[in-house]
Amino acid sequence: MGAKMKSVTMCADISCDCKLVWEIVTDNVNYAWRSDLSKIEVLDETRFDEYTKNGFVTHFCITAKEPCREYRFDMENQNMRGRWKGIFEDCGGMTRITFTEEVQAKNPVMNLFLKGYLKKQQAAYMRDLQKAVAEKA
Repeated sequence: MGAKMKSVTMCADISCDCKLVWEIVTDNVNYAWRSDLSKIEVLDETRFDEYTKNGFVTHFCITAKEPCREYRFDMENQNMRGRWKGIFEDCGGMTRITFTEEVQAKNPVMNLFLKGYLKKQQAAYMRDLQKAVAEKA
């Protein structure tokens, strides 16, 4: 796999306490707010599998989890592998989140479309997260 990883970063300010945003993002049991998922299977403290609505599975391994500060994991499925990093900053009643995803497609042709796909996925995730926060705040 000689192709370079594609990287996409999304930042947002959310009008609520950092602890609430952290709890929503890192809770792999309560995932109903995610419009793209049918289920999450928690395998152990650091590993979980996400299933899309059409049954496509991605495997995750948490590599860092510092409450209300940083959340990282490696991920892989049949089409890609990569890593994700979430940085959470408490800005006095507001939370600044910075999510960075670095992914490499296993099929070189798919690498051509990967960045656009990642941006679309991150935008959907952010919409879902904003909605989940609004419902719980």
